[in-house]
Amino acid sequence: MLLEGKTGKWEIVCGLEIHCQILSKSKIFSSASTHYGSDANQNVSFVDAGMPGMLPTLNEECVKQAVKTGLGLRAQINKYSEFSRKNYFYADLPQGYQITQFETHPIVGEGVVTIDLDDGTTKDIRIDRLHIEQDAAKSIHDMSPTKSFIDLNRCGIGLMEIVTKPDFRSPEEAGAFLKKLRSIVRYLGTCDGNMNEGSMRCDASISIRPVGEKELRPRAEIKNVNSVKFAMQAIEFEAKRQLELYESGGTMEQETCKFDATTGTTKFMRKKEFADDYRYFPEPDLPPLVLTDEYIENIRKELPELPDAKKARFVENMGLTKYDATIICENKEVADFFEKAAAGHDGKKVANWLMGDFFAMLNRKNLTIENSPVSAENLGKLVGLIENNTISGKVAKDVFEIMSETGEDPEKIVEEKGLKQVTDSSAIEAIVDQVIAANPDNVAAFRNGKTNLKGWFVGQVLKESKGKANPQMVNELLDKKL
Repeated sequence: MLLEGKTGKWEIVCGLEIHCQILSKSKIFSSASTHYGSDANQNVSFVDAGMPGMLPTLNEECVKQAVKTGLGLRAQINKYSEFSRKNYFYADLPQGYQITQFETHPIVGEGVVTIDLDDGTTKDIRIDRLHIEQDAAKSIHDMSPTKSFIDLNRCGIGLMEIVTKPDFRSPEEAGAFLKKLRSIVRYLGTCDGNMNEGSMRCDASISIRPVGEKELRPRAEIKNVNSVKFAMQAIEFEAKRQLELYESGGTMEQETCKFDATTGTTKFMRKKEFADDYRYFPEPDLPPLVLTDEYIENIRKELPELPDAKKARFVENMGLTKYDATIICENKEVADFFEKAAAGHDGKKVANWLMGDFFAMLNRKNLTIENSPVSAENLGKLVGLIENNTISGKVAKDVFEIMSETGEDPEKIVEEKGLKQVTDSSAIEAIVDQVIAANPDNVAAFRNGKTNLKGWFVGQVLKESKGKANPQMVNELLDKKL
């Protein structure tokens, strides 16, 4: 995406920092629960509350989940990493510092994620690092006009901070990356990716520069954006704001902003902090983290088939287009549902039903695929009934509507309602003769060159047969008799 300015064309330079809450039963440095939705301040240990003398203990599950994520990002796993204290004073951080990993010794190093773009191309986004740290508490500002409240339930939950290189040149690329990353961590089971619940949050660092310029200019960092849509809106607005600033003779300083989803604008919060401002120093209560090759390889063996591999298999072995496979594989539950439904059937036909009538039904009923009344097995059976000419595609839509209300087996519905397709040529021929005899004017018009009436005749025959006549046989008989 290029910005058209009075002084020429400018390009966006953007990098992302994504905070993913680690899926684990307890927090990263304490045994307190990570359960979402508990009453305020219910899941809090003395460590989380910053009580004097309380020492952190590293949760091995959080380490394992970080390594698994790093492998999923095709990244280098560092066998040696360290914890540091990042010092800042705010009400949501009871200890007065955050236990994190400084950029020089993270648990995961450089990697790459391939994103799919709307024009059918792909682009590799470089990962700079992934480090693990503790989350802060949640500040609540809308319960009182004069006070803020603090919920410590989130404080101490393990976070993976995934930092990219400044490789994004458009909001669309950033949006595609966030969707792909969310898909990867969900496949891996390392983060639930629920941005609306705050378990995946995004900071976007944005600058612009004239096309051809190689140096990076001062940037604005937009904090804690909680949806893909808002991240894309924030990047676009901020880039245009900076363009207006430069072209009016102004200058940019490093700054931190927030995004107002109501107005679609970014708002200044403070000048951007630098590493020195946080007074990083080694965490004295935690030794360096040392991993073995055997430990890393054992985790690698547990990795599931990830979206890119699954997509390639669906295209190569199941007849899907790249577009179909990309849509289906974005969500692991959808991909698993499709694979069950397509077992023994034409994969492309199943994909068409899945992305058409099935998704439309879920949207209409406001359901997720997990609580769909139509099971994967029954969707596959419905496609099978079309494949073996038991029912027509038109009748299948009627059967699907019944399935979506009752959850019944399509074979049972077809049998009980007498919906099997008529393939008896003599029975169909009788209906064809009846329709031709009843419409002499249209027959004459067809024979005089108005051949588009063929479709009308097919429709009339199917109507008379209540949709049960085999369409191919209807077409053949009409060709013969007209």
